[in-house]
Amino acid sequence: MEKDDLKILNKGEEEELELQGYRLCRWRLALVGLGVLSTGGFLLLLLYWMPEWCVKSTCTRTTARDAEVVLMRSTDEFRRWFLARVRVMLAPGSNPFHSLDTQTTSPSSPCCPFPSPASPPLANGHTPHPSDGSPAQELIRRYADYQPTQIRYFTFHSAKYYWNDEVQNFEVLNGLEDLHVNCSTLHSEHSTGLTRNQQEYRRLFFGVNEIAVKVPSVFKLLIKEVLNPFYIFQLFSVILWSADEYYYYAVAIVFMSVISIATSLYTIKKQYVMLHDMVAAHSIVRVSVCRANNDIEEILSTDLVPGDVIVIPSNGTIMPCDAVLVSGTCIVNESMLTGESVPVTKTNLPNPMPGERVADVDIAYNTEEHKRHTLFCGTNVIQTRFYTGELVKAVVVRTGFCTAKGQLVRSILYPKPTDFKLYRDAYLFLLCLVAVAGIGFVYSIVLSIMNKVPAKTIIIESLDIITITVPPALPAAMTAGIVYAQRRLKRIGIFCISPQRINICGQINLVCFDKTGTLTEDGLDLWGVQRVENGSFHLSEENAYKENLVKSQFVACMATCHSLTKIEGQLSGDPLDLKMFEATGWSLEEATEEETSLHNRIMPTVVKPPKQLLPPEPAVSPEQDMELYELSSAYEIGIVRQFPFSSALQRMSVVARLLGEKRMDAYTKGAPEVVASLCKKETVPENFAEVLEGYTKQGFRVIALAHRRLESKLTWHKVQNISRDHIEANMEFLGLIIMQNKLKAETPGVLQDLHRANIRTVMVTGDNMLTAISVARDCGMIPPQDTVIIADAVPPHDGKAAKITWRYADKPSKTSRLEEVNISLEDVCHVEEPKTQEMYHFAMNGKSFAVIAEHFPDMLQKLVLHGTVFARMAPDQKTQLIEALQGVDYFVGMCGDGANDCGALKRAHGGISLSELEASVASPFTSRTPNISCVPSLIREGRAALITSFCVFKFMALYSIIQYISVTLLYSILSNLGDFQFLFIDIAIILLIVFTMSLNPAWKELVSRRPPSGLISGPLLCSVLTQILICLGFQTITFLWVRQQPWYTVWNPLTDVCNLTLHNNVSDLNNTEIDDHNIQNYENTSLFYVSSFQYLIVAIVFSKGKPFRQPSYKNWPFVLSAVSLYFFLLFILFHPVEKIDEFLEIVCVPFEWRVKLFLIILVNALVSILVETFILDIVLWKLVFSRDKQGNFGVTPAAPTPQGGIDLRAHKCLSRLCCSSKMTPKARYMHLAQELSVDPDWPPKPTTTIEAKPSPENGSTYRIIVSS
Repeated sequence: MEKDDLKILNKGEEEELELQGYRLCRWRLALVGLGVLSTGGFLLLLLYWMPEWCVKSTCTRTTARDAEVVLMRSTDEFRRWFLARVRVMLAPGSNPFHSLDTQTTSPSSPCCPFPSPASPPLANGHTPHPSDGSPAQELIRRYADYQPTQIRYFTFHSAKYYWNDEVQNFEVLNGLEDLHVNCSTLHSEHSTGLTRNQQEYRRLFFGVNEIAVKVPSVFKLLIKEVLNPFYIFQLFSVILWSADEYYYYAVAIVFMSVISIATSLYTIKKQYVMLHDMVAAHSIVRVSVCRANNDIEEILSTDLVPGDVIVIPSNGTIMPCDAVLVSGTCIVNESMLTGESVPVTKTNLPNPMPGERVADVDIAYNTEEHKRHTLFCGTNVIQTRFYTGELVKAVVVRTGFCTAKGQLVRSILYPKPTDFKLYRDAYLFLLCLVAVAGIGFVYSIVLSIMNKVPAKTIIIESLDIITITVPPALPAAMTAGIVYAQRRLKRIGIFCISPQRINICGQINLVCFDKTGTLTEDGLDLWGVQRVENGSFHLSEENAYKENLVKSQFVACMATCHSLTKIEGQLSGDPLDLKMFEATGWSLEEATEEETSLHNRIMPTVVKPPKQLLPPEPAVSPEQDMELYELSSAYEIGIVRQFPFSSALQRMSVVARLLGEKRMDAYTKGAPEVVASLCKKETVPENFAEVLEGYTKQGFRVIALAHRRLESKLTWHKVQNISRDHIEANMEFLGLIIMQNKLKAETPGVLQDLHRANIRTVMVTGDNMLTAISVARDCGMIPPQDTVIIADAVPPHDGKAAKITWRYADKPSKTSRLEEVNISLEDVCHVEEPKTQEMYHFAMNGKSFAVIAEHFPDMLQKLVLHGTVFARMAPDQKTQLIEALQGVDYFVGMCGDGANDCGALKRAHGGISLSELEASVASPFTSRTPNISCVPSLIREGRAALITSFCVFKFMALYSIIQYISVTLLYSILSNLGDFQFLFIDIAIILLIVFTMSLNPAWKELVSRRPPSGLISGPLLCSVLTQILICLGFQTITFLWVRQQPWYTVWNPLTDVCNLTLHNNVSDLNNTEIDDHNIQNYENTSLFYVSSFQYLIVAIVFSKGKPFRQPSYKNWPFVLSAVSLYFFLLFILFHPVEKIDEFLEIVCVPFEWRVKLFLIILVNALVSILVETFILDIVLWKLVFSRDKQGNFGVTPAAPTPQGGIDLRAHKCLSRLCCSSKMTPKARYMHLAQELSVDPDWPPKPTTTIEAKPSPENGSTYRIIVSS
């Protein structure tokens, strides 16, 4: 047995886990059972809360292979524990991809990662419901010749992990991708379908094709909720109070708990039902599958397994699985996954010819690489396109929770816990309260023993101290502020699926924005075209809708190179494609199946110009510089093959043929730099770069067009299987299309608000670099006077190291000589005076970002400190940028329109999607307003909610301590607060105040300072501690002073210090109950009055308004509650009402003592307000906020950004005042900024190059060499 047999599951993935194997041990189980009985079930609860204790106390270590129970621990920062029971299933084979009919004779195929069935038991896939066992038994009976194989597996987070003997670890079987099957093999070996036996056999491993979001029963949810440690503590409190005859308060707490549990159950149940309804749409549909014998059979989608071949119906469907197209084309709406409602064209997977099957062409199928050929689960196939007599077929690749939608649902079902300082600090604070309770516990025991109190009373009263110190209403009170903020957000059109994130949004100090559709309008307008002929540019023209251009290659490219389709008679597709096509004035027709044969089975999409643009008689004049000509009066171009737009390649291409023409034409459109690189050099104008830069600097979006006449040997069949690399080469450059992308009206104003609030703004876009810089300048993200430094990084090649070349975007020709600077990662610290210089921003594209992240990781941290524009960023790079910013301790917000932003929206601290589509499931916040005005609103509400949380926590802490002080003082005279006194304080004062003090709306504008992020911070701790000391002081003064009064005596029912003429009603109170508890006395009454006012005083003192919330006087429910309570308390203080006094068990005291009590309360209020408002707010908070403001961006005087740079003199003063030279900033970005402020080589000079030169001894260091 290997004691250190630690396995790593999902290595390198987000859900990476450490796994240890355990075997159940009978004698340990018996001991634990005994412990559970002797502790009345408490030990069982403890083991339920602590999975690692549960496993270690009942099991012994063993190897993972022989484990009966596995104990897992996440490798992330949360280090959570999980346990799972290992189960065994019997199957006729061990490899789901083997054919049962041939497996006795055929060994494992070389491409298959699994051993043959003769090898030791192996399990590598999903299983349905092994408990019933019937499908497996049936298959075993059918294949009686095979020895049944034992397959070990466990289920965790809706995924099944199977033991694999080859790798000696548990693994998840994803689907067909695990075979690493090539595209050609997928066509030749997997496109015929499975037999029914193969399908049933695979289903044993892969399970039912269903994303089963089981809605738990109310009973299950109730048990799970009730077993929360807090409710167990409440149950303990209720039992204790009942034993002490505090029935009313116990009932009140039970009532509160029931409401809290019911609300929680309703919310959780509602979320489950919503998620269930979202995924249920595609769960069970009828699908047609192709069998191996060419039959077509209709089955339920739940029976599908990887390897099945499904027929996509011509009228469309909702995909029940992930499948790759092997024939035909589909128009798909992928809004569920991408947030982009524009229909996407999916083409069939390329099938390289036998001669072409080289490594770079015939690569292994991968859903990410081949997503343009993959139909994803949950996406809506709107319609299909097919060839005469052919079906549109797709091979099932993944099923169930392994699909793209399944992974999304898993991430919603099992989210990572929210790591926020506030919540960590809250637990620490509670522990402090428990420690205080422990002191009171010991104190009350010692005091009671000294006074010879009965044992029962000692136990009850000492435990009662604990229930007083840890407030039972705390979680409900903390949640109230977030719930109110959620409601306010809903009112302004922002919907939230993760309420805990609202508080985190209050800390955001950097926001990343997508450009298109977020900062700018979604639609593009055609500004003009600039054609190229004979290698030189024509003058720019407004449009291409001209008679002399109708038969030009330029217009033919505009008319054919797109992915538009007709849906219900309307043109639909990418907005850019639509604008480009509409500018030509041409029409698009999608032929019927019958008409297809007329065009020799070309793709049934035909484009033709308007008749009015065509010349009256077809004639080919020799002077025309075009190659297209007419065969008949019908001038039509048929689109034979599409190579869809790829964000990785930054281009799209089509193969088209003019009707009646034998040779075909290839047309390409895409990013100008990319298209130009695919063209013959002589066809690209010499001034191409200057013209392009001229347009992009003005903020235009530029698209380049190119054309190539294809060889006559390329037939229709060859074109269908040719790779795009063969087509997209040796092209002729046709010219540029210039599109205008207007800023949304709200954008500049919102960005200005964010800058004023010291919140950094960053642009992350898939668009061209210079266009992005221009838009950043237009919208005010980069002020006109600031310098933009472009980082161009080149990966290592031909033995040369990776390089970064710096150039200043607006001053390309300022420096004539080139300086070569070779740097490596050794920290060189030059201690100098901070140098003044102009403000600067870094800009880079996705390729440079990838190179810097890989080869200059330390440099990346410096660049993100001032990086403002990130262009040509792929979706995963957007997520990496968010992580890089979080890595230097920024609180990052992300705002996107949902398209390609899902990963970044999910990873950011506060992601807000401007798309109302289902993709918003991936984003914590969704805005109904399609512009960025929602961002400051969200941050304001986040700040208000955060401050509310602080106020409520501080108030609840003070409430506990005030009551603790009162009870501790009363214990010293063997007294206590009465049942109805507790009830009045906890219900009438605390609950009323706590639920109304959270109602303050957010302040109307964003201010330049942020709230603190945690409770354990100087100002907050000072605030709480000073108020505790004030309350302690005034309660102690009251307690001691009342005993010094000349009229004071030990109270009994016949005592008359108020000179009452009637004693009858007072003497009626003389009963044994009151005498036993010694509730009615002068100390109790005095402390009750003072403490009741203290609760209200601290509520008002802690209820902060400006600058994060509206002032408390605007919160009328709170004002009404506080005023009503003040009035009531003053009324009973100065005008005793016999019935109220009886109910609250308070006694009559002389009028002069009431005046003295009023003075004590008045002085207490003045001291509390003075200390909190003037000393803490003005002195301490200002200093802390000043420091926070200074480090908000990681900006120092040496290198301030435009968004709130700090004045040098102010910086120096503050540094001397509150930041000693030894003090290191907490946030990493502030620390980095401090280092860069004294670095003479930062920022890099224009036209210099940084080259990675690792030293042989240590790869992480390098020398700095400057050469002219």
